[in-house]
Amino acid sequence: MLFFELLHYAGAGAAAVYSIDLVKTRMQNQRGSLAGEIMYRNSFHCFAKVVRGEGFFGLYRGLLPQLMGVSPEKAIKLAANFTMRDLLTSKDGNLPLWKECIAGGSGGACQVIFTNPLEIVKIRLQVAGEMTEGTRTGAIGVIKELGFSGLYKGASACFLRDIPFSAIYFPVYAHMKTYLADEDGYNGAVSLVGAAMIAGVPAAGLLTPADVIKTRLQVKARSGQQTYNGLIDCAKKIYKNEGAKAFWKGAGARICRSSPQFGVTLATYELLHHLDFGKSTSPTSKRSSTDLPHRDPDMIGGFRVAHRCVAGMESRYGLVFPKSSSSPVTSSPHKT
Repeated sequence: MLFFELLHYAGAGAAAVYSIDLVKTRMQNQRGSLAGEIMYRNSFHCFAKVVRGEGFFGLYRGLLPQLMGVSPEKAIKLAANFTMRDLLTSKDGNLPLWKECIAGGSGGACQVIFTNPLEIVKIRLQVAGEMTEGTRTGAIGVIKELGFSGLYKGASACFLRDIPFSAIYFPVYAHMKTYLADEDGYNGAVSLVGAAMIAGVPAAGLLTPADVIKTRLQVKARSGQQTYNGLIDCAKKIYKNEGAKAFWKGAGARICRSSPQFGVTLATYELLHHLDFGKSTSPTSKRSSTDLPHRDPDMIGGFRVAHRCVAGMESRYGLVFPKSSSSPVTSSPHKT
């Protein structure tokens, strides 16, 4: 339960960068190349126009579904990555880069079942402010309109984005922590955040084309806008009508959103896991249950069970937890 509880801190990161996410979505949904079809000149113009036309809170349209889903989404991704790393690690503790990529990609694949419904609801609410006709609806209205099967519209593009993202992100994150560790092999809070943010740059930037396609498939087209029939059809029409440059719309905003959000989320998770805000071990650490302090041999259940569960988790997750500085606990004789 602690694993899921701590991931609620992801909500704070999502809220902090949500306005950037809305700008990214609107830039990606902008179609056509004619002057009359262009609503926003760039991300800064989009930001200013939203504030001017819809108010400051217009930047946070659709935030609630995002806050509700970000914690379980990250939980699924991290849990899948943990399980696959554990299965793919050899008996001598070796995990090659290609196996790290498989483990990370598995996490991205597993999260889509939860991510896609949240994404399509969020995206439709984000662009609702552009509507000049009809009645604007809320999250419940979007869900009713789409139905269960409609919530998975654009899932193919979501797989195309999330699997490579995680396959890039987790290995880069783990290796950057090794690079940024001090001479004793430890990471502090700054190096943890730095490693997570650096890993987010290539992962988010390189997958922008897949994110553009996903946005176009999931948004509800306005009257007169180009419509698409599947992933391939969408890619062909974007290239034909707008050119290759259109696949990189919102790339800067995507990096500025994903990099700090994942940085804060993962660093906070690692630091809070042991309630010891000291230094954390490098990803090459292979602590096992035999390396940890001995506890009262007569203790049963509770702490003893939890102790066995968390032993060595840093090597399984590819995430590094703070090193406890507490001294070994010696058992005291029982009074009779």
